[in-house]
Amino acid sequence: MPIKILSVDDELDLELLLTQYFRRKIRKGEYEFYFAHNGIEALQKMLEHPDIDIVLSDINMPEMDGLTLLKKINDRHNPALKVIMVSAYGEMSNIRTAMNNGAFDFATKPIDLDDLQITIDKAIAEIDFVKQTQKEHGQLVDIKSDLALAAEIQLAILPQKFPPYPELENRIDIFASMKPAKDVGGDFYDIYKIDEDHIGFTMADVSGKGVPAAMFMAVSHTLLRFAGKKSTTPASVIIESNNILATESFNSMFVTLFYGVYNIRTGEIQYVNAGHNPPYILRADGRLETLPNSINICLGVLDGFDYKAQTVSLEPGDAIVTFTDGVTEACSTTNELYGEERLEALLPKLKNNSAQEIINAINTAVSTHAEGAEQSDDITTLVLKRK
Repeated sequence: MPIKILSVDDELDLELLLTQYFRRKIRKGEYEFYFAHNGIEALQKMLEHPDIDIVLSDINMPEMDGLTLLKKINDRHNPALKVIMVSAYGEMSNIRTAMNNGAFDFATKPIDLDDLQITIDKAIAEIDFVKQTQKEHGQLVDIKSDLALAAEIQLAILPQKFPPYPELENRIDIFASMKPAKDVGGDFYDIYKIDEDHIGFTMADVSGKGVPAAMFMAVSHTLLRFAGKKSTTPASVIIESNNILATESFNSMFVTLFYGVYNIRTGEIQYVNAGHNPPYILRADGRLETLPNSINICLGVLDGFDYKAQTVSLEPGDAIVTFTDGVTEACSTTNELYGEERLEALLPKLKNNSAQEIINAINTAVSTHAEGAEQSDDITTLVLKRK
């Protein structure tokens, strides 16, 4: 695209001078000139050609002078439009006023056209920079909009309705929440009914942050739910999901997770801990038990790994508290972790609380500890309580 230059001057011979000097650039399509003889004509030309890049304006003109024209141009708030002022050498006070009011540069009469060429080249370089910046800003705005939509989609994937199964409200109490560190996150949870007696639930943390983690999260979530709804055997669900993830994994991404199958009638939980931090069992009397450390590797690391399941039982009033390391590794402004000790001191105080109240208390405690420090990791929790 040619650089479009508007020359504004009441001296008619300047038009011939410019077209003659820049004739080669005009013929090559590099420059395109427009001409006006005062500020009013210039504004009309700019309405007709809103893509003008450079205005070369005399200061002293009839009807509307160059300084007034400069103000009108500045009112358009177009940083990609550059104004070069022209005036007699003896009128330096006017030139200084023009520069103070936002002119890009100036030239003095009689115009040195070689020097004007240098000034125009400088203006073109600045215009290119501004336009590139505007383009990149537009791209960032588009990306931000896409991320906001992706965040909505990601949250829509996760169960948001609680209680998820009102018909079981007198038997179990379930609640979960996720607070991403970025627009989108790599943590996820899931809750679904396998059959009349069993509910599957997942607490997982994908390696990495941001968009790549969110994409891998969506794949992992889908695979686990698809496999989980076919079986009440946790080990087979995780083995099937892992074999696909390990084969299709990109950038060596992996998932740590706690996957459990809860028996509604007996309170038994069969579970697989695949490299995830151990959940807590909060007993009805306030005793706190930590489940054993994981005996399995993360998902997506090794195809064909033989995952092993374990078992724990909930008595009436007991709850299982699952979470990602965004809870215990939340930092304060002095870089002090929230840590397991604080969480273990908090949970027994919540023995009589509902699942939602337990999670709200955890989130409040973590937020208070952070004291406004930037969240560095996704914070996700899920509590299942036997009534």
